[in-house]
Amino acid sequence: MKTLTLHIPDALDLDDKQLVVLFASMLYEQGKLSLGQAAEIAGLSKRTFAEVLAQHNVSLFNHPASDLKQDAANA
Repeated sequence: MKTLTLHIPDALDLDDKQLVVLFASMLYEQGKLSLGQAAEIAGLSKRTFAEVLAQHNVSLFNHPASDLKQDAANA
């Protein structure tokens, strides 16, 4: 896995955990990560991460059906 260091303005008022969850949510929404991969990056269970997606207005089912097989393999 890669490690990334970001310099975020203090005025943004987000803690490290919130930024990681936001980043994982965005990558999931773009189809770059499966639900399991995004949840792992966020440090959450799949169920909790799915609830976080709803809070960020990200659909849990935004991927084509063909991706379900890959998601199952990554689970």
